[in-house]
Amino acid sequence: MIVALANQKGGVGKTTTTINLATALAASGLRVLVVDCDPQGNASTGLGIDRKAREISTYQVLIGDNDAAEAILPTCVPGLMIMPSASALSGAEIELVELEQRTHRLANALATLDDFDFILIDCPPSLGLLTVNALVAADQVIVPLQAEFFALEGLSQLLGTIERVRGKLNPRLKLLGIVLTMVDRRNRLSENVAEDVRSVMGAKVFDTMIPRNVRLSEAPSHGLPALLYDHRCAGSEAYVALAREMLGRTRTAIPVEAI
Repeated sequence: MIVALANQKGGVGKTTTTINLATALAASGLRVLVVDCDPQGNASTGLGIDRKAREISTYQVLIGDNDAAEAILPTCVPGLMIMPSASALSGAEIELVELEQRTHRLANALATLDDFDFILIDCPPSLGLLTVNALVAADQVIVPLQAEFFALEGLSQLLGTIERVRGKLNPRLKLLGIVLTMVDRRNRLSENVAEDVRSVMGAKVFDTMIPRNVRLSEAPSHGLPALLYDHRCAGSEAYVALAREMLGRTRTAIPVEAI
């Protein structure tokens, strides 16, 4: 199953969610691939991939210089692989415009892979061609949404993009769920935002909420997912719970106690 993690707004915990959700899934014994489609390459850095090791990246795969399998690297997490991003990806939006099947480049590349139970795509904070490629390639979408006053601002635009992609480019695409991130239970604002989002989106919102947590912020600077950096912190425990909930929604046959 291919899952895109998308939100055109930056700083909402999208990459943190990608890294730690992938780690939790891999820890359960599943074979997982992270595809870093963000030119900033934060998912690659957060999983300990040195920039010098990214000679073949998502960029080369999208423009057709290399096959997907040639770009895949192992990470510090057993069972978790990554297709890293490189700075060259920042120019891909322009180059893709001139290529054939510009919206299906990633889908076609990932279709050659059959070694993974889950492929998680970390999208850039935009609704450009890179994100569209991810949505065309995906079966499901997870939307990380920061628990702040403007949480719902822009959500309708993203959901509209998902609907357009489903209608014209990828009829199998579905919204797997919205996950609230950076939740601070010490103030009433986060609770109010959660209530507002649930009142609008209902069951599409995951029960699990990701708290504000210093260890989640510290882990990427060590090239580690939080689940390896500090598996007992509140953020790590929340991502383990989110992985369980995600697997329940996808009805994947896996012993939950393994996570």
